[in-house]
Amino acid sequence: MGKALDRLKKSVSMKPQRRSVELPDGSEFEFHMTPLTLAERTRAQKQAKSDDATDFALQLLVSKAKDSSGMPLFGPGEIAELRNALPATVVEALMLELIGDGEEEEEEDLDFKSSEDGTSEGSESAKRTVRRRKAE
Repeated sequence: MGKALDRLKKSVSMKPQRRSVELPDGSEFEFHMTPLTLAERTRAQKQAKSDDATDFALQLLVSKAKDSSGMPLFGPGEIAELRNALPATVVEALMLELIGDGEEEEEEDLDFKSSEDGTSEGSESAKRTVRRRKAE
């Protein structure tokens, strides 16, 4: 029975991958993250304490975004500031890059917040801001 699991584990890399987002001023914001596991996803969903996709993605951003030496870039106490002190397009671009698979240049069509009429608020500009880069 363990052969199948061993084969699956050997087929993937759990090493941190470099991700980056182009910021409004033209500079690049770089972070590293390991692939998302089911346990990490469940933990982030519980920490979000709601079914809101933005709360979930912010929890993932705080828990998964690391610098090149593996140190967290954000702390749990910074979620409110990420939510309130930055334009939605910047934070959404980070979340899109985090949730994306990082292996293709194609942009994800994820909508973190929709208005009452069903149109997306800010996700189009966030998608334009995102620049996927393969792991180095």
